[in-house]
Amino acid sequence: MVVETLRWVGGVDGRLELIDQRRLPAELVYIQCRTAEQLYDAIRTLAVRGAPAIGVSAAYGVCLIMQSAPPEPRAAIEHLESGAAYLAGSRPTAVNLFWALDRMKRFARRFAAESPNGGLQELRTALLSEAHAVCQEDKQMCKAIGVHGQTLIHEGAGLLTHCNAGALATAGQGTALSPMYEAHFKGRRFCVYVDETRPLLQGSRLTAWELIHAGIDATLICDNMAGVLMKKGRVQAVITGADRIAANGDTANKIGTFSLSILAAHHGIPFYVAAPSSTFDLSIENGEQIPIEERSAAEVIGSTGRNAPENVRVFNPAFDVTEAANITAIITEKGIIEKPGIDTIARHLRG
Repeated sequence: MVVETLRWVGGVDGRLELIDQRRLPAELVYIQCRTAEQLYDAIRTLAVRGAPAIGVSAAYGVCLIMQSAPPEPRAAIEHLESGAAYLAGSRPTAVNLFWALDRMKRFARRFAAESPNGGLQELRTALLSEAHAVCQEDKQMCKAIGVHGQTLIHEGAGLLTHCNAGALATAGQGTALSPMYEAHFKGRRFCVYVDETRPLLQGSRLTAWELIHAGIDATLICDNMAGVLMKKGRVQAVITGADRIAANGDTANKIGTFSLSILAAHHGIPFYVAAPSSTFDLSIENGEQIPIEERSAAEVIGSTGRNAPENVRVFNPAFDVTEAANITAIITEKGIIEKPGIDTIARHLRG
């Protein structure tokens, strides 16, 4: 059974409910976001994470913002844009956050221009419908990625994945895990090796929990064990998600993904990235231009019990960039981009 990561409850005065992923796997708890400030905190502290889930949450976040909007149309739009700018500051790397906020802002401006006599309530109702559309499209996107990607998973295969790009990272059944779900639905047998994903352990806390919850064979490994598995011939494909993809196919994903791509290339193992078309940022030419978030040193040295000397310096980037040359194919809701590059990606997105 695939988990439901987020849901809107009620009408225009409703709330956004999210699985608190900080508390998995010990307990499954939903938190309620009734204000933009609560959602900002949920995104920033990784209660909700994964580029698509952040994007859908941000779309609903605009509906939360509009619950305190002034009645005058121009002022209401300014209130929306100010609140959207605030939410945009929660995470710098996941492009879906900015994509969703921009979509909601454009929709609001267009609605105001096309319905000059419409009041605040009509605008709020329309924005909630648009947020529901973003959510539904994400679910359909996940399904389509799975349908395309499952063709790459063979009977008895060993798969390796990093971080969490499953249902917990989306509104649907995930990106990198969606092909696994679809292959599982078809009765195909395979094993998934799950990197623990230091320093926040999204693999061990989230992906392993999610796969076991769905009845899929999963084996947890430390991040530094992947090379040994590949050398022993136990991995036939690597499938990861993505937080931002540049125009040339360079891909930002959870720190450690780049290393896996090098290992896969060395052992001749296909390396696949699964992501929606909204994850492509064509304004960025290559991976060097992707902003990389650096997070607190406490995530590395330990917040409850220290596991490093007190005065040691810490470097803690949340993401790294895998060059397109090391990516066998990118799986999107539109199909599979083999040998991703500027031309193949542009043709794919136009199609």
